[in-house]
Amino acid sequence: MIQNDPDFETALAAAIDGKTKPPGSLGRIEALAAQLARLQRTLAPRADRCRLTIFAADHGIAAEGVSAFPQAVTGEMVRNFLAGGAAANVFARELGAEVVVVDAGVAWDPPSHPDLVLARIGPGTANSAEGPAMTAGQLAQALAEGAALGGAGAAEVMAFGEMGIANTSSAALVAAKLLGLPVEEIAGRGTGLDDAGLSRKRAVLARAAARTPDRLPPEAALAEYGGFEIAMMSGAMEAAAAARRLVLVDGFIATAAAAAALARAPELRGAFVFCHRSQEGGHARVLAALGVEPLLDLGLRLGEGTGALLALPLVRAAAAMLRDMASFESAGVSRA
Repeated sequence: MIQNDPDFETALAAAIDGKTKPPGSLGRIEALAAQLARLQRTLAPRADRCRLTIFAADHGIAAEGVSAFPQAVTGEMVRNFLAGGAAANVFARELGAEVVVVDAGVAWDPPSHPDLVLARIGPGTANSAEGPAMTAGQLAQALAEGAALGGAGAAEVMAFGEMGIANTSSAALVAAKLLGLPVEEIAGRGTGLDDAGLSRKRAVLARAAARTPDRLPPEAALAEYGGFEIAMMSGAMEAAAAARRLVLVDGFIATAAAAAALARAPELRGAFVFCHRSQEGGHARVLAALGVEPLLDLGLRLGEGTGALLALPLVRAAAAMLRDMASFESAGVSRA
């Protein structure tokens, strides 16, 4: 459980309120600073090192026509990540963040590339409109692979992204079953469906959702409807949080993975930062059901971890505020 003793909480409050500013005047930056301090058990937290892990996989439900793009785009985008040409790569370079690209289950013949992590569970999931997306054994493997990746390295901050045609459908189904929400109300346009495409997608997801009870425990929700990348990301988030690393949650798909991780380990909630509210139809509804308010609202709907990376400067500023900002006493400034 991420908690600290009362003496630490007293010292933390005094440290934040003792900075040369009116108490509470830095708003959520102060809350972020406190969150980092609790995680790292120090009043001088660091957020210098950030690792973005992008999980990619394909989805059998794509065969139902729920995406505006063909399934081949998943593999094509993985090649783009490896070449450094995607938005996530650009943002990561600008911020000095490491990027790790993981094949969790792309429907392709994977290339031989030194920077591609092969953690393949299979060439995409089964069609969850017809039956379970994965077996219990495949889910266990995905969670374990994710945990190994989430616990690796020495970064203080872990961001997670994804790529997978039809994964907004998978995320909508997982979130609906975890939170008891009607899937039709949280299914959005994904990669850009028109009105007819959105209507078709919602009908497919309603049929898929009807196979199981309205609410499912996290393992069942992931096995019935998850993608290999969503399950692997969820395991990575849980392991990173357990290792007291700050977990930056990206958009709609990453939020579904985070919801599953927190359903499995609610005591780790203090490690999670929900970074932005995306334009994907149901993201605001899912965030509200989780009781969280994201840091940013920039009209994003890309994925890849882009929104998580854009929140990183705020996290670093919060750490620097607590670590480096002068106190009233050290600066010789009078208190009110």
